[in-house]
Amino acid sequence: PNLDLKNCILELAQRNSQASVPFVLSNLGYGLLWNNPGIGKVTFGRNVTEWIANSTKQLDYWITAGDNPAEIEQAYAKATGTVPMMPDYAMGFWQCKLRYQTQEELLEVAREYKRRGLPISVIVIDFFHWPKQGEWKFDLEYWPDPDAMIKELKTMGIELMVSIWPTVDKTSENYNKMLEKGYLVRTDRGIRTTMDFLGDTVFYDPTNPDSRDFVWKIAKKNYYDKGIKIFWLDEAEPEYSVYDFDNYRYSLGPNVQIGNIYPQHYSKTFYEGMQAEGQENIVNLVRCAWSGSQRYGALVWSGDVHSSYEDFRKQIVAGLHMGIAGIPWWTTDIGGFVGGNPDDPKFRELLIRWFQWGAFCPVMRLHGDRASSTEVIKKDGSKALSTGGNNEVWSFGDEVYDISVKYMSLRETLRDYTRELMKEAHENGAPIMRPLFLEFQN
Repeated sequence: PNLDLKNCILELAQRNSQASVPFVLSNLGYGLLWNNPGIGKVTFGRNVTEWIANSTKQLDYWITAGDNPAEIEQAYAKATGTVPMMPDYAMGFWQCKLRYQTQEELLEVAREYKRRGLPISVIVIDFFHWPKQGEWKFDLEYWPDPDAMIKELKTMGIELMVSIWPTVDKTSENYNKMLEKGYLVRTDRGIRTTMDFLGDTVFYDPTNPDSRDFVWKIAKKNYYDKGIKIFWLDEAEPEYSVYDFDNYRYSLGPNVQIGNIYPQHYSKTFYEGMQAEGQENIVNLVRCAWSGSQRYGALVWSGDVHSSYEDFRKQIVAGLHMGIAGIPWWTTDIGGFVGGNPDDPKFRELLIRWFQWGAFCPVMRLHGDRASSTEVIKKDGSKALSTGGNNEVWSFGDEVYDISVKYMSLRETLRDYTRELMKEAHENGAPIMRPLFLEFQN
């Protein structure tokens, strides 16, 4: 967890909570992009730097120089692109939990924020709100009237974000067609299963333009046309059950040669679809990135980190690294994702500290899988994925609540300042979270 990468060996591969964006800024006055999306590693030795691609058809790297770090960052942004302008609503407070199971549960949380007079900009419907993975639509058993739900949220001034997974269940309504058309990730050997989580699933292949178009059209019909203008592109690495990089095949080539570009093309799927509908200032939350993801409206978060002070400390450095790597939109799960008991005084203290810091991150977003999860039984008697414990600002006692409200209000007072930083990121690629040396070189 250091800014100085000397004496480090880093894997060049995408994993949950590990984003591989291979740009390095040197104190010798240059920046280098290892423009090879293949799996590999980089060694920053005391007197040598070594970049390795395990398999590639060509080696490509890009170098720029400048009189100061900010000048180098600006040149890098000109080469790889800048983020859109962050929409005003996204600069406020975002409310999430592991899963809101029903339409009424989510609406009641939004109403309670409004009853309390608390600022809230975005509320989130997370994973498994769909009938099956790869159907990209609401399960009407739990979300019976999405149009009415979205309309009510908009009257409250709240945008709804929904989770998208790249997984396609082999029993889903879209699997056979996607298989026939070549829209799914292939395997060179063994069973064609890329992720085994609550279903036998295969990832869609976003490196195939026709596959991107197919997925977007379904999401457009079932979400976008109803008024949902922001998406949570989860599992973006993608998260293989077995990381056998040499076995998976994309339209652009073997995973081992081009696999790190997957999250960029995942973001591209939705950005280009939304752009074609005339939307401007596009932002989508994504769990991973590669160089250039920023130009597709990628707001990257750090993944499923633990609710611990050790992981909290790592987030600070991770956010600074991502900004330097050309990804200015970045955030975390306030409080951490894995663990966290709302009744535990130690967790409450951690949450306070994370919340205070989160108010000054590019995006302020409360999320996590909290203790005391609720079991869900479907009408047919089968079990659905549990919901996770309550994770609203009033869920952790009076002290946490009072401090949280203070920092939510502070975030609102900073809107003009935040907007200026977002404008700098849009125009010249400047990081929003910045190490001191970008402003004070001495």
